[in-house]
Amino acid sequence: MLRDPNPDLLDVLVVGGGAAGLSAAVALGRARRRVTVLDAQNPRNAPAHGVHNFLTRDGIGPFELQRSGSEEVRRYGGTVVAATATGATRNADGSFTVVGSAGEFHARRLVVATGLVDDLPDVPGLREHWGGDVVHCPYCHGYEVADRAIGVLATSALSGHQAWLFRQWSADLVYFSHTAPPLTADRRAELLARGTRIVDGEVREVLSADGRVRGVRLADGTVVDREVLVVAAPVRVSSPVLDDLGIVREPVVLGDVEVGDRYPSGPGGATSVPGVHLAGNVTDPQAQVVTAAAAGLMAGAAVNADLIAEETAAAVAAFRA
Repeated sequence: MLRDPNPDLLDVLVVGGGAAGLSAAVALGRARRRVTVLDAQNPRNAPAHGVHNFLTRDGIGPFELQRSGSEEVRRYGGTVVAATATGATRNADGSFTVVGSAGEFHARRLVVATGLVDDLPDVPGLREHWGGDVVHCPYCHGYEVADRAIGVLATSALSGHQAWLFRQWSADLVYFSHTAPPLTADRRAELLARGTRIVDGEVREVLSADGRVRGVRLADGTVVDREVLVVAAPVRVSSPVLDDLGIVREPVVLGDVEVGDRYPSGPGGATSVPGVHLAGNVTDPQAQVVTAAAAGLMAGAAVNADLIAEETAAAVAAFRA
């Protein structure tokens, strides 16, 4: 294994300390790479009680998963720094300089795994319960809210599909049309046929008591009791590092509905900028924690292979000389 004589030059800088970034760093540490993770310590799933559908780690708290993952990175020689990256440049030799709240970092390659932000509807009382009694994903939260009184707060044409799914977990389901387009005739029939109540009108307030959701108040003053609300919030990605490097966001469309944006990437998270790879929700908004971790592994492996190719080419050139 070749080491750059510059001790300040990392093999890889990972920007983002969630499941994807930490998984990439573990793979790189095990490949004996000099790797550092910048962790802003603000994970998307911070409000959630636990991570689910992660084999052998089901129910683990988001911060406990990060703590354990950070320990694994350090076990293999990596470093985790509590810091936010605020910009980046690509140097003449192809390396990168990333600046942020903890100073400058220099690396031969970058893995960016900064996740995304859920753009919640502006309904009073909603945000306070996000990740608890306000959820978005049946596979993340459905089992935990099973058989409770669930309301789907419709904000797009995809909300009907959300209600269609959540019926698997509870027979007490109300679809609030809110600001979504009208349901198609087929979707409306499907929901009604399975006992879902459809309530038209805009939701003006989420009601709570003792820290729990108790219902919603409609624009006409009607109160509908509910214990759980489901919302399909648009998702936003924003990375000053990727923006500075010229990687342009693209819309994410499901069916005919634009649900957010992402930074595009290919196999192994490769981007249009050589040496920059992506993993997790920053490039795949639908990735759950376990799939984000898997993507981090693949990005780490791809970066390591890229570095091996560069080092081998340099060794061959020296050998022939």
